Parts: sequence; structure tokens; C-alpha cells
Amino acid sequence: MATLENILGRAKKDIISANDLTSLDLTRVKYLGKKGELSALLKELGKLPPEERPSQGALINEQKKELVELLEVRKLEIRARVEEDKEKSEFIDITLPGIGSSTGALHPISQVLNRIENFFSSIGFSVVEGPEIEDDYHNFEALNIPKHHPARAMHDTFYFNKELLLRTHTSPVQVRVMEEQKPPIKIICPGRVYRVDQPDPSHLPMFHQVEGLVVDTNVTFADLKGMIIQFLRAFFEKEGLEIRFRPSYFPFTEPSAEVDVSCVNCDGKGCRVCSHTGWLEVMGSGMVHPRVLEYAGINSEEYTGLAFGMGPDRLAMLRYNISDLRYYLDNDLRFLDQFR
Repeated sequence: MATLENILGRAKKDIISANDLTSLDLTRVKYLGKKGELSALLKELGKLPPEERPSQGALINEQKKELVELLEVRKLEIRARVEEDKEKSEFIDITLPGIGSSTGALHPISQVLNRIENFFSSIGFSVVEGPEIEDDYHNFEALNIPKHHPARAMHDTFYFNKELLLRTHTSPVQVRVMEEQKPPIKIICPGRVYRVDQPDPSHLPMFHQVEGLVVDTNVTFADLKGMIIQFLRAFFEKEGLEIRFRPSYFPFTEPSAEVDVSCVNCDGKGCRVCSHTGWLEVMGSGMVHPRVLEYAGINSEEYTGLAFGMGPDRLAMLRYNISDLRYYLDNDLRFLDQFR
């Protein structure tokens, strides 16, 4: 009896102190398992006198039944507590404001293209696209680029064969429009272009261009200059932005001019971005070469045209202070998340 009371006392204490189902099951095995303490006590009955065995066996079995009930009660208590803790941890207070979800952001080049298209659409331009796989005639010859011009060389152009290539600029779209549409013409041509360039912070083999074209009677260089000044000041959101036109050469325009703006990083004072010159080149422009008009079947004696071209990738770098063109292609959400 003394041994039984000792076992029962320890068993009840262990059952009550068990805080999880695992420790509770270990307690059950310790006292009620095949090698448990109560089972061992039952095996000792054979050592008792025959007349004492029934009463002692009944007593042990009664206490064993009590422990089983106590174990079941404790198991229910532990399960109830676990469920309560789970409900508390999963509770949602519907009166709290929502956390919200990420909505993503437009790529910086897409944002720049939208700004460019919105500006020129607002002053009457149409947005036109064309094929990225071009023929030699529309990409070069119709733009007054002779056979010996460096732009035709294999190191600059991706050729499929002697006639087909990946366009090196969006100017062929202008030629196709002039062939199909009579003046007046007022279009911009955004799109991807391709050149054989090794990727580095300022070059990619695939990049974007937006070229513009106006063909009508009495179109002058003054029209070109005024429109570009208005666009660049609107794009960079600087009313007093200084802009200069430098004489240059393009086969498809005459006269031709490069367009510079005062450095948007240092306000023209000189810095690493502008190579300490205070100026940044942002566009090419000029009056459409009469020969290009004639190639497209437009009378150059009656009509004149202006044209301009810009790189949205480059403009995005300046507008958003991006140091490396390769960031555009990395698919890094941390980079894109800056442009919400």
C-alpha cells in the first residue's frame, strides 16, 4: 500500500504539471505502459499470499482507472488551451485599417515614354510604330545613308542577310509613313532599336528611341527649335532650363544640330555627370534632307520637314539619376520599386 500511494502521488503530480500532449504521453507510458510502475506493481502480486491477491489486484486496477481518467481530463485541458492560443494568434480585428498590397510600378523607361508621348500628343502629333525587322532600303538607303557609311558596317548592325536586319533607329518608320501618307504629316515613332554594342554603364545592344517628323508647307528650323525647347523644359520641369543647338551632321537631315541642355545634376556648374562641361547632349535634330523627301515621293520644292530623335533610356538616366543602363534589364524589384 505504501508503494502504491507513493506511485499515485508522483503520477498525479506529473500529470498536473504536464504542459503539452507530448510530456503527458510520456507520463502515461511511465506509469501505465507495459514497463510502467503500476504494471510492475501488478506483476508483484504473485509474491503475495493467495488470499490477499484479489483485493490488492482490485485496488491497483481501481487506482489505474483513476489515473487513466485523470490523464484524459488533462489531455482535454491541454487541447482546449492550445485551441484558445491558436484563436488568439489568428484573431483578425476587422476594425483596424488594412495593410494593403504592393501594386507594382511602371518601369522608368515606360514612364519616360509616356511623358514624351503625352507631350507630343497634346500638340497634335500621332504615335506610330513600325517593324523591328527592317529591310536595308528603309533602314539606310531611303534615309540618304550611302553604301560606304559606317552605320552599315557589320560591327554596328545586326544583319540576318544582305537585305534584312534589326533596325538601328526608328527613322524607317518615318519613311514608311511618308510613302503611305500625303503631307501634312506630324508623327512621333517610339520603339526598340538594336546595335552591336557591348553592354556597359552607357551602352546596350537593345535600347529605345523616339523620333519625330513634321512635313508640311513652310516648316522652318525656327519651328523645330521652338518645339524642342518647349518639350525639354516640360520634360525636365524646369522653365528656365538652358538649351543650345550645335551644328552637326546626319545623312537624313540638312542642316543638322545636336541639342544640349544645361546639366540637370549640377545646374550647369560642372560635375562628373556632365564631364565638368556644364552641358548634356540629349537629342539630335535637323531639317529633313530634300533627297529623303524625294525618296518617299514627296515634292521637296513644295514641302519641307523637320525631324528629331532622342533616347528615352538616356533621358530616364538624367531624370531619375540612374548611373548604369544595365539596371534597366536586371529585373530587380528593389530598383523598380523606386519609381512608384
